[in-house]
Amino acid sequence: MTPELLSLSNNLPLFLGTMMVKILAVFVVVILIVAYATWVERKVIGHMQVRLGPMETGWHGLLQPIADGLKLFFKEDIIPAQASKVTFILAPMMILVPAFITFAVIPFGPDVTIGGYVVHQQIADLNVGILYILAMAGLGVYGIVLAGWSSNSKYSLLGGIRSSAQMISYELAAGLSIVAVFMLAETLSLRGIVHAQMTSFPLIPFLPNWYIFSQPLAFGLFVICGLAEINRTPFDLPEAETELVSGFCTEYSSMKYALFFMAEYANMVVISAIAATLFLGGWHGPFPGAINLLLKIFAFMFFFIWLRATFPRVRYDQLMYLGWKIFLPLALVNIVITGIVVLILL
Repeated sequence: MTPELLSLSNNLPLFLGTMMVKILAVFVVVILIVAYATWVERKVIGHMQVRLGPMETGWHGLLQPIADGLKLFFKEDIIPAQASKVTFILAPMMILVPAFITFAVIPFGPDVTIGGYVVHQQIADLNVGILYILAMAGLGVYGIVLAGWSSNSKYSLLGGIRSSAQMISYELAAGLSIVAVFMLAETLSLRGIVHAQMTSFPLIPFLPNWYIFSQPLAFGLFVICGLAEINRTPFDLPEAETELVSGFCTEYSSMKYALFFMAEYANMVVISAIAATLFLGGWHGPFPGAINLLLKIFAFMFFFIWLRATFPRVRYDQLMYLGWKIFLPLALVNIVITGIVVLILL
C-alpha cells in the first residue's frame, strides 16, 4: 500500500473526501484548458498568420468557446441510416474517456499534510503508472477505428484505417523512447520519476537533473511521436480534409462531433503533462507545484500550435517512413547507448 493509503486507511471519510476533491480539481482544470485551447489556438495561429482570429464574441473573442459549445449542443444530431448505430454513438466517448482517466496517475504537486495525514497531490500513485498511460493510449485507437467503420462511409473508413496504422506505428517509437527514462529513474511510477529528477545534474551542478539534459534524443522522439499519436498537424492524416473530407469524423454532427475535438485537445494536455513529468521535472520548479506543471503544459501546447501554423501535412508514405525507418531505430539505439552508460557508471 502507498503511504497515502496507510495514513488514511483508518479515516475513511477523510480518504474519500480528499480523493473526491482531487478528482474534481483535476477534472475542472482539464475541462477549462480543453475549452479554451480552441480559442488560444485560433488566436495564436491568427497572429502568426497576421489576422485577428475570434474577436466578436466577448472581449477579444473570449466567449467564443462557450458560443461554439452552445451551437453544437443545439445542432441537429444526424445518424446515417446505414450506420452501425450503437458503435457510432459509443465511438466518440471511447476516444474522450481514456484521455481524461489518464490524468489519474499524473502527479501535480508535492505531498501535503491535512490534519496529520500525508496526502499525495496525485489521484493514484501506481507503481506501473507509465504502463497504465500506454494502455489508455492504446484504447483511444479503438474509438477512431470504430468511428470510421461504423459510419458506413468510404472517407470515414479510410480515415479509421489510416489512424490504426499511424497510431500503432508511433506508439512503438514513443514507448521505446521513454524506456531510457525508466533505466535512469529505476521506477515506472510517475511520482518516483519526478523525485528522481529533483537532484542536481551530475556534470553541471547548477542545472536540475531533468532528463531532457541527459536524454535529449528520447525527449525529441517522444514529443514528435506524441504529436503523431494525437493526430495533430503535420501528422493529421486520419482527418486529411483535402482528400478525405474530414476522415473518421466525416459523418458526425452536433455534440458527437464536438467530443472528437474535446478528445484531441484533452490528448494534447495528456502528452504535454507526460512530457513535462518525464523530462522536465514535473511539478518541480521555482513556483508552487501545480503552477510549475501547468506552465510546462502550456509551453508544450503553444509549441504544438506553433507547429500547426508552420508545417504542411506530410504524405502518408513519409509518415510511415519516419515512424518505422527513422524514429524506431533511433529509439532502439538510444536504449543501447543508455544501457552502456548506466553499466559504466554503476
